[in-house]
Amino acid sequence: MDFGENFETVRIKTSGAVINVVHGGQGSRPLLLLHGYPQTHVMWHRVIPFLSEYFHVICPDLRGYGDSEKPPSAPDHSTYSKRAMAADMAEVMTELGHEQFLVAGHDRGARVVHRMALDYPDRVSRACVMDIAPTLHMFRHTDQQFATGYYHWFFLIQPGGLPERMIGADPGYYLTEKLKRWSGPGAQFEPEAVAEYVRCFSDPAAIHASCEDYRAAATIDLQHDKQDRHRKIQCPLLVLWGKRGFVHRTYDLLDVWENYAEKPEGRPFDCGHFLPEEAPEPVARELLGFFI
Repeated sequence: MDFGENFETVRIKTSGAVINVVHGGQGSRPLLLLHGYPQTHVMWHRVIPFLSEYFHVICPDLRGYGDSEKPPSAPDHSTYSKRAMAADMAEVMTELGHEQFLVAGHDRGARVVHRMALDYPDRVSRACVMDIAPTLHMFRHTDQQFATGYYHWFFLIQPGGLPERMIGADPGYYLTEKLKRWSGPGAQFEPEAVAEYVRCFSDPAAIHASCEDYRAAATIDLQHDKQDRHRKIQCPLLVLWGKRGFVHRTYDLLDVWENYAEKPEGRPFDCGHFLPEEAPEPVARELLGFFI
């Protein structure tokens, strides 16, 4: 999907994967945007026009997603830990010449942002997370409501290729159902964007990698989060979420994030889970106000 004449696509080899990156814009300040499940960097296409005048915008596909490499999984799922994904992104930014940068992430990408802010505090100057509570908090407060609303967390971590086989039977149906069920009433997704999501997600290696992402979240990521529980995100943190989604109904998000970050601020929007596509202009205004 074309982001405009100022953007180019490159492939950057990190120590753990080859990452597909679309980057460009007219500004000099680097802004890294990280997508969520089950999407790709294309999910930012509606906010890019508002941001590209002010920033050097960098939109990668996380390892395992989109057109980035899908490294072989490991028994402890460390290949798809948020620490490994954060390391990819730090190396991508170094390769592009940015030692310090701004970062925003949605869904899984927001969990990578959380880990980046802890592992690279000298590099992340400001951060934004969209529509998540911290992984450790969510697992520690699991109940029937959470298990029902986030059933996929428990489905995707099942071993032995079970979710891979079931999703692989009709990946297009699975992905479009996720878009429909997690978005707010009346949400519209660009057909070209959805076609890109389906194209990438239909690769069996991508399905497996995305399951490994969730398996890591339930195992090694929790270990890392518990080890770092005494630490908080030090940089200013913007928390955005949708009023029509599960996160808004379940958590007092700013109250939760105050236990994980020194300086959280934020607000909800009148939309579901997919903020950058459901409410692109309000989200872009919030990002500009926070990052400029």
